[in-house]
Amino acid sequence: MKKSAPDLHVESPIPFRTGSNGEFVPRPRSGKDALAERTFMQLVSDKARRLGVSRRQFVGSVLGTSTALCVINAVYGCGDGGRDGGGGYGVGGDMTMDAGEACTVLEGDEFIFDVQTHHVNPDGEWRTSNPGLGAFLASLPQGNCGEMDKIDCFAVEHYIREVFVNSDTSVAVLSALPGPTAVNGLNADEMAESMELINVMAQSKRMVIHAIVHPEEGPDELDRMEQVSEQYDIGAWKVYTPLNGWRLDDPLIGIPFIEKARALGIKTICAHKGLPLAGFDAAFAAPDDIGIVAAAYPDVNFVVYHSAYELGVAEGPYDEAGLGIDRLIKTVLDNGIGHNTGNVYAELGSTWRLLMTSPDEAAHAVGKLVANLGEERVVWGTDSIWYGTPQDQIAAFRAFEISQMFQESYGYPALTDAIKAKIFGLNSAAIYGIDPEARLCAVSEDDIAKEKQALLIEPGRRIPTYRHIGPQTRRELFDFLRYNGGRPG
Repeated sequence: MKKSAPDLHVESPIPFRTGSNGEFVPRPRSGKDALAERTFMQLVSDKARRLGVSRRQFVGSVLGTSTALCVINAVYGCGDGGRDGGGGYGVGGDMTMDAGEACTVLEGDEFIFDVQTHHVNPDGEWRTSNPGLGAFLASLPQGNCGEMDKIDCFAVEHYIREVFVNSDTSVAVLSALPGPTAVNGLNADEMAESMELINVMAQSKRMVIHAIVHPEEGPDELDRMEQVSEQYDIGAWKVYTPLNGWRLDDPLIGIPFIEKARALGIKTICAHKGLPLAGFDAAFAAPDDIGIVAAAYPDVNFVVYHSAYELGVAEGPYDEAGLGIDRLIKTVLDNGIGHNTGNVYAELGSTWRLLMTSPDEAAHAVGKLVANLGEERVVWGTDSIWYGTPQDQIAAFRAFEISQMFQESYGYPALTDAIKAKIFGLNSAAIYGIDPEARLCAVSEDDIAKEKQALLIEPGRRIPTYRHIGPQTRRELFDFLRYNGGRPG
C-alpha cells in the first residue's frame, strides 16, 4: 500500500454490537459499544503501525481477533480473561502482537458440527409472495457482502464460502425455515440439492438437512412427513411451536407428530424455543413442553434451538422461577431427564452470538447448561450465514473461560478443551450418526469459482447469461454436475 493511499475503513472481526438474525429487534448501540469501538480502533492503529502493516492487514489476521477479545474483556467484562469476574476470553497482551501466541488459543483442529445454518434461494417464488422475509434478510450483517441485490448475499455460493471455506466448520446442518413452500426461503428440493452439491464438491459428507413440519395444519401434514422421508435423506425434523401456537405435548397436534417421527425412524426433533419471530406467539416459545415429551419418549432426541434464550432477560445463576434459559433447565429437572444421559439437547445458535459481548452472562448461560444438562447435552450452532462467517463465534468460544470464582460459587465446570470439543461437535455427531473421525475433504474458493464459470450443460449448448455467470438454477447446476461425472468442471 502506498503511504499516500487512504487506509480503508476496517471493522472489528468480533462485533461489539450484535445485530439481529431476523427474529428479533436488535438492541440499540450503547455507551460501552461506542467505547469498545473507539478502543479497538486506537489499538489497531497503534499495533499496525508498530508491526509495519496496514490496519486492514492487522484486523484480518489472528491478531485482530485477539485484540477484539481483549477489548471485550476490558470494556464488557471484569479484567483479563474473566479472572476477576465470571467469564472472559483467555487472551493476553502478547497475543495482540505475536501471531504464534494468539494461534495457540484461537486456532484448533476440533471436529466442529454446526447444527443451525441457513441460506435462501434468491430466485424463489417467496421473493414476491413473502416480501417481509426479503426485508429481514437485507437488514442482516451478511446482507452487506457486496452484491448489488442484498438477497444474493444469502445464496448457496456465499453460504459455501462463509461456512465451509472461511470457517473451521467440519459438518453443518442446513436447517429449515418456517412456512409452506410458496413463502419459504428454501424449499425441500432446494435444500436437498444444496446438500448434494456440497457433499459432491467435498467428496465427503459435510452437510445434513432438516425437513420443516407444521403439525398444527392437520393429518395431511403427517402424510407429507412420510413422503418427505421417502424422497429425501432427512437428518431430523424442524418445528416452530410459536407459529400458530401449539405445544409438543398437545394430544391432538404434538403427540401425533412425535409418534409419526418415531414410526418413520427419524427420531430427532429440533424445536425453536425462545427468541420469538415477528408475528409468533411468544407464549408458545416457552420450553415447558420439552421435558414432558422427552420423559414420555426417551427414544426421541429433542434439540432445543437457542436454548430458550430470551432477549431482555439477564442470564444469571439458575433460578427455578427464572426466565430464558432457566425455563429449559427447569423443565428438564422437573421431568427427571438424566444428566448426560437424557434426550434433551441445548443448542447455542444466536444465543452464543448475542452473549459474546456479555462475558458474565455467557458464563452463566453456558455454565448452568453444562452443569444441569451435562457436557454431552449442549451442542454448537451459529445461525450462519445470517451473521456472515461463523469463524468469529468459533474463535471466541475457543478462547472463552469461566472464572474460578464462578466455578466455586455456582458449581460450573471449567471449560476444558475436552468439554469444548464435545460442545463443538462430538455431541451432535452422536445425534446424527456422523463419524467425527471420517475423512472430510476441503471445499476451496477454487471449487466455488469453477461452479460460477461452468457454462456448458451439454455439448453444443450454452446456457444463457443472467445476473450471475454459470448455471442460473439449482437444476441447471445439477444437470451440469451430472454431465461432468458428478464433479465440478
